[in-house]
Amino acid sequence: MSDYDNLRKKMIDEQIKARDIRDFRVLDVMSRIPRHNFVPEPVKHLAYEDRALEIGHEQTISQPYVVALMLQSLQLSGHEIILEIGTGSGYQTALLCNLAAYVYSIELNQTLAEQAASRLASMKIENLDIHVGDGSQGLADMAPYDAVIVGGCVPTIPGPLKAQLRPNNGRMILPVGRRERQLLQLVRRNYDDWQVDKIMPVRFVPIIGRYGFSQH
Repeated sequence: MSDYDNLRKKMIDEQIKARDIRDFRVLDVMSRIPRHNFVPEPVKHLAYEDRALEIGHEQTISQPYVVALMLQSLQLSGHEIILEIGTGSGYQTALLCNLAAYVYSIELNQTLAEQAASRLASMKIENLDIHVGDGSQGLADMAPYDAVIVGGCVPTIPGPLKAQLRPNNGRMILPVGRRERQLLQLVRRNYDDWQVDKIMPVRFVPIIGRYGFSQH
């Protein structure tokens, strides 16, 4: 095993399993996808640390445990159509592509989107479509989605994302709150019945857009 393989196994054992992540599909895919390939060269040695890392363009790759928690909360079986807001480096996108049938991902920054697309293509991951645009408005043309995952914070739950959820058992996970601090929330839809569970305090970079935050 390489040093990265050992570090990844340690991450799974000490950061993920130790904090009650029990979804075997999430554990399996996180043990296989090389997180170090999704971070800039100067911080590769930190890829499996219990922390978020900057990836440029004022964006980050989220803390591994938070990624695992968000994925586990969606209870993916492998048959879902997913909408991901914030492609970033493509790490979470790669995980989602292994956990669901198809992933539509939106990234505001064209450079990040192109880099992620190239990275995922080199891994022979093909069940995805990456768009450049305002993720806070979702992607109505491909709706409805079985699940929506938002990789940045929003001040309130965006109406378009709620509208694009599948009416029967659609679910969405996202950080909601101020720029400095948010609550991770899980939204479940059963037609006109909505359930919102608050999971834990988090701190994500803001989603910039019509239903997110302004640029400054």
